[in-house]
Amino acid sequence: MPPIFDKFFRGKSAPPSSPKDAFDDLFAQAAAAAPARDLPRALELYDRAIAADASRAEGHYKRANVLKDLGRLAEAAAGYDEAIRCNPGYFQAYCNRGSVQHNLGLWTDALASFDHAIELERGDAFSHYNRALVLQDSNRWEEALESYDTALKLAPTFADAQYNRALCLLFLGRFEPGWTGYEWRWKNAERLGIGLERAFTQPLWLGKESIAERRLLLHAEAGLGDTIQFSRYATLCAARGATVILEVQAPLLDLLAGLEGVSQVVARGGPLPPFDLHCPMMSLPLALSTTVESIPAPHKYLHTDPAWAAHWRRTLGERTRPRIGLCWSGNPNNPIDRRRSIALADWVAHLPAELHYFCLQTEVREADAATLDASEAIFRFDEAGRDFASTAALCECMDLIVTVDTSVAHLAGALGLPTWVLLPEPPDWRWMRGRLDSPWYPTMKLYRQPSPGRWDEVFERISADLRAL
Repeated sequence: MPPIFDKFFRGKSAPPSSPKDAFDDLFAQAAAAAPARDLPRALELYDRAIAADASRAEGHYKRANVLKDLGRLAEAAAGYDEAIRCNPGYFQAYCNRGSVQHNLGLWTDALASFDHAIELERGDAFSHYNRALVLQDSNRWEEALESYDTALKLAPTFADAQYNRALCLLFLGRFEPGWTGYEWRWKNAERLGIGLERAFTQPLWLGKESIAERRLLLHAEAGLGDTIQFSRYATLCAARGATVILEVQAPLLDLLAGLEGVSQVVARGGPLPPFDLHCPMMSLPLALSTTVESIPAPHKYLHTDPAWAAHWRRTLGERTRPRIGLCWSGNPNNPIDRRRSIALADWVAHLPAELHYFCLQTEVREADAATLDASEAIFRFDEAGRDFASTAALCECMDLIVTVDTSVAHLAGALGLPTWVLLPEPPDWRWMRGRLDSPWYPTMKLYRQPSPGRWDEVFERISADLRAL
């Protein structure tokens, strides 16, 4: 899921309740320090202002904003509580408290904060929007859609509300309005971490005109897993008569070079060959009118390099037990990484000893390195220059891939390998609601948390299923 839209009100504060005094002097100094990002100094000055007069709601409110910016979220929530205690009608404090509580995973409290804010300011689109995000994370999807709709009635061009409403629709399998709404991502692409919309002189293709005998550039826009997942559409575009050029992240260059129907694969950021039309990869489902029933889901659409396959067969030697490939963490910069990635120490004790496990991580986090080094059950290969083509060949040597929601899951699914994916609650939109399979990958099985943060039950189910192998 995308990051919460933190609408922290900074320009408004409750009217001063007393003449200029020590509080006002210190408050003014702190307010000047905060925009300059001298946050420790601002916090010190707000502390001194509150010591001078603890009854002033704006002091607690502004101090809480600084604590939020410092990442001290629990203290920030307590600061907003103090502001509300001093001024029960402090609308901005309810809004900001709700956002902090959401970040802390206190969804019931966050929902109450936004409900209070809406009672005070029913016309504030941001409160309805943030309320929708909380409802979405609480698995109350229809109610979330209602809140998004209310926010958009108040502010029809509110890009974040349009975008997140689209994700909600896609999660629910309502693909037609979902893909259309997903195009709003470009209105705030930089904040969403997908880069800026490409400013090509060639026209954007979204399925309206024929692409027969045209040179069509399909360009990656988001994460590695997204590129692997949506590269499948290149074959469909070629079937319509297009000469397809793929522009992808450099680590995927060799892996996608053999994709059926692709004329040329180039690295993102490098020079481009001539082309007539272009389409971002994640707009292809819209261009090709994808429904849940029409998702192009071949058993296998990527293939491994024979040289790498031979290398791994020699390296691994004779198979004496079932081989299980493991991947437990993804890109730490992903907005939902805190939910989806797992500490290896939490998982390793649940792995049945009678199997052989192989690390598929190309990068191991410092917190997991000691666990991995101490484990005699998990084999690790730290080979210089290992890329996705190499990892794909290693995956093909496995009997089963067990992974969190990261690029390895998409890689294994695209290779047509038996793949079990551990999903947080709520998961990313592409895994949809309630399914134990994926319409995108026929060989995939999904293991969902019963409620947010509860991995132990997932580990136990996987452990039992591994023993059944």
